[in-house]
Amino acid sequence: MRKSRNTKLATAITVVAATSILLSGCAPVQSAGSDDKSITVWTLENQPDRVRIQDQIVAAFTEKTGIEVDLVAVDEGQIVQLVASSAISGDLPDVFGAMSLSLTRQFDSLGLLDADAATGIIDDLGEDTFEEAALELNQNDGKAIGVPDSAYSQILVYRKDLFEKAGLEAPTTYEKLEKAAAKLTTDDQYGITLATDPADVFTSQTFESLALANDCQLVNESGDISLESEECIRTWELYGKLAAAGPSGTQSVDTTRASYFSGQAAIVSWSTYLLDELAGLRNDALPTCAECETDPEWLAKNSGIITSIEGPDGKAGGTYGEATSWSVTKNSNTAAAAEFISYMLSDGYLDWLGMAPEGKFPLRHGDATDPEKYSNGWLNLEAGVDTKKKLSEVYDAETVATLQEIPSTINRWAIPQGHGTLLGPVNTQLPISKAIADFASGAVSPEESATTATEVVKQLQSDLK
Repeated sequence: MRKSRNTKLATAITVVAATSILLSGCAPVQSAGSDDKSITVWTLENQPDRVRIQDQIVAAFTEKTGIEVDLVAVDEGQIVQLVASSAISGDLPDVFGAMSLSLTRQFDSLGLLDADAATGIIDDLGEDTFEEAALELNQNDGKAIGVPDSAYSQILVYRKDLFEKAGLEAPTTYEKLEKAAAKLTTDDQYGITLATDPADVFTSQTFESLALANDCQLVNESGDISLESEECIRTWELYGKLAAAGPSGTQSVDTTRASYFSGQAAIVSWSTYLLDELAGLRNDALPTCAECETDPEWLAKNSGIITSIEGPDGKAGGTYGEATSWSVTKNSNTAAAAEFISYMLSDGYLDWLGMAPEGKFPLRHGDATDPEKYSNGWLNLEAGVDTKKKLSEVYDAETVATLQEIPSTINRWAIPQGHGTLLGPVNTQLPISKAIADFASGAVSPEESATTATEVVKQLQSDLK
């Protein structure tokens, strides 16, 4: 199912590229908003409970401004195709919401986004109220192509009790992580579990989080694919050793979580969206360890969180993170779109973040009157679905403080080097995930996998030219 979805995305990207060529010789693409008092907004936050919250925020915005909003929830697996057909029919929305960095780059490269409008919104709200790292990730040629919204990060979650018992230090470096995974691997326990699924971008994201820690880059400053660099080879080798310390067979989003939740694995690499489930706040994803039967929060209380590690060739502080954003489309109802986005990052911001605070760390800290208004407000938001609690009620102060540093540590491949448009096809074709699956199965060496991935990414890069 995931594989066919990726194939459809690849086809859709080709269609959008062709659409861009067609549009260049046609009349300007019109947005779906028909007058000064109405706009159309596409949001990738399409889960029913989150749509209900967004409807409430939109209703409050309309009551305040008189601007009607047609909110359309779109599935991430369909948005590229929908944009292609909407661009051809001249019916693009005025605003894209909750857009990933790779999608924002794709749509900007096709000339669909209004950089002047996004830059103007940031200037009006106050550039210094936003996280600098997020602003940089959303820039192209010195202009903002998206207005930073919120972020989540890939993290390492580990059993503090097992580490203490074994006399191990927290896995904050390549060396410490490798040592812990090996030592904690026993007859009835895996030292670590991490993704090896060839058909899931989650595998590539997990690799990227470790790669960035060692300054292993997808593209170097000269624009060359650098997956075979010394820094990257060390990452490939580490990933192979960690995979060997985990369960056999293909490991996915679900199986890695299940292994850690059951107590079978001592470490897991996952996103911050794990935090509410780890705390027993979702009935459909409860921890199942023996101790968790009497205390659903036991695993959370005995887990440590690492947001970034350090490789032998790199420096601490950067890890894979997804910074979502708002974008205004070309020929939109610009004034109304800007007013809406400004509202979503002010009056409606905490309600928006509150949909999933464990995966929505604020990229706007505050406003002119209170520089930490939203960062502090985030602390009081309740996470969870079936049970609601503040993360600070479950996790200790040190862990919460570490989580609050996530917006300043997020980084991504290719964007700093000016090749962010490569992320779209890499996330679609999954050369990294497939290469990892090959060496995790023992079919090839990490070096051979690096070579294979490099060849595929080079071809994807060539196709973009």
